[in-house]
Amino acid sequence: MTIQTNLTGLDLRAEIDRLRKERNAVILAHYYQKPEIQDLADFVGDSLDLSRKAQATDADVIAFCGVRFMAETAKILSPEKIVVLPDMAAGCSLEDSCPPDQFAEFRAQHPDHIALTYINCSTEVKALSDIIVTSSSAEQILAQIDPAQKIIFGPDRNLGGYLARKTGRDMLLWPGVCIVHEAFSETELLKLRAQHPDAPIAAHPECPAVILDHADYVGSTRGILEFAQTVPGDTLIVATEPHIIHQMQKAMPGKTFIGAPGADGNCNCNICPYMALNTMEKLYLALRDLTPRVEIEEGLRLQAKKSLDAMLTLASGTVGKGDLGPRQ
Repeated sequence: MTIQTNLTGLDLRAEIDRLRKERNAVILAHYYQKPEIQDLADFVGDSLDLSRKAQATDADVIAFCGVRFMAETAKILSPEKIVVLPDMAAGCSLEDSCPPDQFAEFRAQHPDHIALTYINCSTEVKALSDIIVTSSSAEQILAQIDPAQKIIFGPDRNLGGYLARKTGRDMLLWPGVCIVHEAFSETELLKLRAQHPDAPIAAHPECPAVILDHADYVGSTRGILEFAQTVPGDTLIVATEPHIIHQMQKAMPGKTFIGAPGADGNCNCNICPYMALNTMEKLYLALRDLTPRVEIEEGLRLQAKKSLDAMLTLASGTVGKGDLGPRQ
């Protein structure tokens, strides 16, 4: 049988809607996805919130338009569902920065430390961790850990450093960074602020400290979106992956949202190259063929789920809230 690969002339939106019904599928889109994918998704949001919403549905198939670790998280929480990712090459620089064998060796060198690990990591690293955190749950979880307990925080040194400064906790930081948030330029940001002196700056905590120091608000993608809805004035500078601005423009068409610039003076270099790998064509094929499919060995899945469950026990109320609060 010949499988059609030439999609010329196909109404992709209509075909995706047809397959969504036929497969009993739920389509998830992270805020960093292209607008056309966000607009057709059943749910748009942060990674863990999306996985939890999909878990609560009766869908047989989860099509996760995001990156690989997000789809793996959905499979960890919903092992009975088929989970597809439009492009399995959609990885994450934070995940890549923390190979499981190196993380295991690092943990062995510090046996008196527990590992708080940002959700942007592989299933294998989740299985090696004690508690998974999100940008919205990390501070609440830190507050519940004995101040005498030594902590490894990985893989994002920028988020870990921000939390250490805000909470006063001394943590051993894994040296990973997000290539998107690392690309923001302090010099160009200050030029932009000079052009818009009354515009507040909202930044994701994956940004370097030199960017966060200028922010009026620091929070997760969901938190930044909520801040945009409540901040006075008609202009906001946004220091995170610029596709979130699509949701801001839909919710607040009368306001102006400006993506924080990279070193070249524009925000194009801050588009996540991994998120961009997902396309309408690939989503259609993933629903049609139910591949590429995320599979996780059951023992590994259960071990990884322990660290996710630990987070939900300590901070379940933060899922979907996405708020680290005002910068202090």
